[in-house]
Amino acid sequence: MDRQGSRSADPAPSLRIGEVAQRSGLPVKTIRYYCDEGLLQPRDRSAGGYRLFDEDNLAELAIIRALRAMDVSIPELARILEVRRSGVCNCSLLKGSIADKMSSIDQRISELRTMKDELARLLGSWQDCGGLKPER
Repeated sequence: MDRQGSRSADPAPSLRIGEVAQRSGLPVKTIRYYCDEGLLQPRDRSAGGYRLFDEDNLAELAIIRALRAMDVSIPELARILEVRRSGVCNCSLLKGSIADKMSSIDQRISELRTMKDELARLLGSWQDCGGLKPER
């Protein structure tokens, strides 16, 4: 065992979750969530049960963070990471996810334009009362 209690024979330094949070810019709670969802797999556990991470985990966190910023769903992320870990090129999978997201954004833009047009019509038909209450 190395000085941090890792059972792994890998000479790479083990990082505890606080260090990973600091280096990745993500909260500890988010990293735990990603582990619980199977998106991130700690390299090992210390003798005390602490999750231990390595540089590969940090690289995966960067991917997860970038894809979550594009609103890629957790199940889709899991699929992308699974393919990546298998060593198979996942360019087409990633391109498909990005194309789907772009389509979703286009649809939302269309909905927002329709809403904006409706608000403009409402505003254009507005009759200003000049701050006075209409008399009854």
